Amino acid sequence: MDGKETLDKARERIIETIAQNIHLYGLTPSAGRQYGTMFFHNEPLTLDDMTEELGMSKTSMSTSVRALSDLKLVERAWKRGIRKDLYQVKDDWYQSFIDLFSIKWRRSISLHSVAIRKSLTELQVLRNDPGVSDELKETVEIDIAKLEYIRDYYEWLDRLVDAFEDHDIFDLVPRKDELTK
Repeated sequence: MDGKETLDKARERIIETIAQNIHLYGLTPSAGRQYGTMFFHNEPLTLDDMTEELGMSKTSMSTSVRALSDLKLVERAWKRGIRKDLYQVKDDWYQSFIDLFSIKWRRSISLHSVAIRKSLTELQVLRNDPGVSDELKETVEIDIAKLEYIRDYYEWLDRLVDAFEDHDIFDLVPRKDELTK
């Protein structure tokens, strides 16, 4: 095997591993292959470049690059004299993870917090209703305690997301390049 074949084999192994694990980001294996291919290119690529290299449709490439861009894994690039859209992998994988983690968890926190507030309000009204049986009030009290527990959890999770976004997480779990400083 010559040097070029070894290089291609090493790259293909990583690209396939990315394709297999990209589901963690809610993306398809083809988006993972696209990302992996872009990762090994030192220059930004057009959709046409990606279509030619991966043998996939331009529509599929466009859909995947949009999804990768929405998750802040790739970004548009500009190059003098090129009128087509160019895309490149964002260089900071740590920040990409933080962005993804934050986007997904902020959405979840928001949805749960609204539901919890609404349900707590309804249960507190029910608890104070003189027409409600003592047995039902006991169940309501138990549910209120459970909702307060999960409310506290989502408040903690919100602070955790803040720690990621503010990069305070690196004080607890330093990046390797920070360990050598």
